Amino acid sequence: MTSAEGPEKPAPATGGNKQLLRIWLPLLALSVVLVIMLQLVALPASLLLGPMLAAIVIVFTGRRIAMPRLPFNLAQGVIGCLIARTLTWPVLQEIGADWMIFAAGVLSVVFASIAIGWMLARYQVLPGTTAIWGAFPGAASVMTLMSGSFGADMRLVAFMQYTRVVIVTVVAATFARLWTGGTAETAAPMLWFAEPDWWSLAQTLALVLIGVMAGRRMPIPAGPMLVPVILGSILNVLGLIEIELPQVLLAVAYATVGWGIGARFDREVILHAGRAMPRVIASIVALVAICGVLAAILVWLTGIDPLSAYLATSPGGADSIAIISASTDVDVAFVMSMQIARFFFVMALGPILAKLVAKHSRF
Repeated sequence: MTSAEGPEKPAPATGGNKQLLRIWLPLLALSVVLVIMLQLVALPASLLLGPMLAAIVIVFTGRRIAMPRLPFNLAQGVIGCLIARTLTWPVLQEIGADWMIFAAGVLSVVFASIAIGWMLARYQVLPGTTAIWGAFPGAASVMTLMSGSFGADMRLVAFMQYTRVVIVTVVAATFARLWTGGTAETAAPMLWFAEPDWWSLAQTLALVLIGVMAGRRMPIPAGPMLVPVILGSILNVLGLIEIELPQVLLAVAYATVGWGIGARFDREVILHAGRAMPRVIASIVALVAICGVLAAILVWLTGIDPLSAYLATSPGGADSIAIISASTDVDVAFVMSMQIARFFFVMALGPILAKLVAKHSRF
């Protein structure tokens, strides 16, 4: 099953060469092909979507991808630094000035998700707490782990969470492409071999390693991602570090995150949720639509551009939204601040809300 830090530890290595030829080489090759195809149509976040879709295809062919825990944690740490890089002192001042709108945006998405979960539980599409945890917006791996600790079916929660990640990521990336007019010139070019600031890169890698190692030892969900976010944000706001993330490093992290997400879609989970699948997908589409309406309201109230508002209210994981935001011309700080605030809110109050809502969903 899942763990707080990401994919489970693989079984002891047997037949390493066979595993390499049967799983990892096809996975890598298919990922490259899909990334190139998505790049050709100028789809944002192709470096995440390609590997994610490749992993889903590999798993559906009956091959199990056992993603090693440490590489996945390190990828989380890099994404955590990507998020931390967006938070600066001027940004915090701006958020503080508009805290009521900011809080309303966070709470509206959370309560829309709770309403969807309540309906799934009320009409017995899924068991009570399972439906609530599956509908919660936030980091999918964290929601899945926490759900198992509070009596929900982790497999069904994982199915709902990761199906929503795929749908939200594809919809958000497509919307981003349409917003930019479908032209490659609207996005910043990928400078694969640009020379980095080596001192800043060394500091960033040290932050990733320290944050991930500390996060793995702390009794908090998603510690390898959250600790770099918190440490990096503090250091960045204080001007004590300049976070340097070369494109190659980001590409490796994106691919690892994509593989980790895609690897969860095994046949057992899909078959277990087969009968509920149409209604689960309908509920996800409904939630995406509701968040679109909330984004329109946010645009009307704040004057922020529609794409930033949509990504900020999008009920996907912070990591995938961070990747999409970084590849498009949006207010990344606003988007990620709302995503992170919502994640912390759900992580802190999720158990209480799930229990309360599940109790009142019974006939």
